[in-house]
Amino acid sequence: MTLQLTPVEVLAAIGGLIALVMVWRASARATRRAAEGARAGARLMSLAGRVVTTAAAIVGVQWIVITHPGNTPLLLAVLGVPALFASYTLTRALTATTVDTPRQRKGRR
Repeated sequence: MTLQLTPVEVLAAIGGLIALVMVWRASARATRRAAEGARAGARLMSLAGRVVTTAAAIVGVQWIVITHPGNTPLLLAVLGVPALFASYTLTRALTATTVDTPRQRKGRR
């Protein structure tokens, strides 16, 4: 049994295969872009969580010392040291940025 195909049928099959490969590659690129976007969002939420946790710890310690007055140097230390940490953290969070560049294939510029 021999299979006889016309040139139009062969070209249609090749065209279908090429279209299938192109759709597959496009979906892979879209998935990669979505994953990169999710990573950037996760970094932002992680930073916000650390800031809120640190602020809660600072406020807790300050509240304990302020509600038990009597030791002025301790009060100044409790108010001053966390202010230094907070200013450092805010300065670092607002000035340090990362640039996520996509990986390039060899031979592409």
